Amino acid sequence: MTNQTDRAAHWWRHGPSLQRVVADLLHGELASLRPGRPLAALPWPASLDMRRDLGADSLELMGLATALEAQLHLRQGAGTLQLTHARVADWIDAARAGLDADGRALTFRTSGSSGAPKPCMHPLALLWQEVAALAPLVPGRRRIVSLVPSHHIYGFLFTVLLPRHLGIADVCDLRGHAPAALAARLQSGDLVVGYPDLWRAFAHAAGSLPPDVVGVTSTAPCPPDVARGALGTGLARLVQVYGSSETAGVGWRDDPQGDYGLFPYWSRDERSDNLVRACPDGTSKAVALQDRLVWREDGSFQPDVRIDQAVQVGGVNVFPAYVADVLRLHPAVLDASVRRMRPDEGARLKAFVVPRDGAAADLQATLHDWLRERLAAAECPAAYTFGPRLPRGASGKLADWIIDSDAQA
Repeated sequence: MTNQTDRAAHWWRHGPSLQRVVADLLHGELASLRPGRPLAALPWPASLDMRRDLGADSLELMGLATALEAQLHLRQGAGTLQLTHARVADWIDAARAGLDADGRALTFRTSGSSGAPKPCMHPLALLWQEVAALAPLVPGRRRIVSLVPSHHIYGFLFTVLLPRHLGIADVCDLRGHAPAALAARLQSGDLVVGYPDLWRAFAHAAGSLPPDVVGVTSTAPCPPDVARGALGTGLARLVQVYGSSETAGVGWRDDPQGDYGLFPYWSRDERSDNLVRACPDGTSKAVALQDRLVWREDGSFQPDVRIDQAVQVGGVNVFPAYVADVLRLHPAVLDASVRRMRPDEGARLKAFVVPRDGAAADLQATLHDWLRERLAAAECPAAYTFGPRLPRGASGKLADWIIDSDAQA
């Protein structure tokens, strides 16, 4: 085993990395079990007791343990999670013991909701193969600034594995900082790991930056105007990585309007919409994509449309059709349509609601709170429009609508 491979194989031996992954996962899972209820802000200290400090009950602890065991592939008898131990430190210790026994793979789950999130298993060797391709794209970095959760595949690659490949010990978690406060904390040589909606806000509010700060964005294609705005703050570069929880990274670009180039281990399958991955052990495998791609003659590409109809809100995949289904469960809602706002309207979801007879008067005041109890924050529409029927075009298909200035939730 080479030194490089050994650093990947034992990523969990770096205490701060393992603590961030475990705490981020527990926070994310508990938030999904308690929609609309605030939690202690991240990062969580190892001393935090989920039963005493957060009021977690036995059923919630069981759900958290199941999620952690599934993501880290903790096997029975190796790093067993004890539900009687509710301190984050105890769960970190159990995770470390389980990974020491077998840390060859991780399972990430797709974000957003369209029923149960899909588990996506990735051998650690393939994740390390990607990091080896990412490292030359960001030379000269001295610190990683993380603005994303480390238990999602994008955050894990850039804030856990990439620092090990680059020999960077300093990963600074600045989630929760407003753009201006974030800009004030940046240093020359930083790699700032964000996502499109964050870079949009950063471009509008950040002050001047020190030299040689590089940004990276993923989880969704970054609109050209957002990339140009972020670069206008003084970023040296904004590297855009295209991929998904199912595929991990597929390609990259650093020109806001340029095409994406495939990472060197990918090739196009001319007979289907799949890609073929050349694995480090000499084998290859076909991988299905979540987007339709438009290919250029030189082998570069542009993402076209999501096959599964997901959109991104705050770096999270959400499914407007699912949100509309939940809206229809409200006893005062006859029908509903949900879309992502147009760029001039905002970066959240909006909903058009057809109330049942006599229900419109009270519905606007109560609907948002009702949804917050059933959906994650990114899934809750930020604007509501009410009418007697859903907007449709001449062909009869559902159409877009203009939100009213007083329709914001």
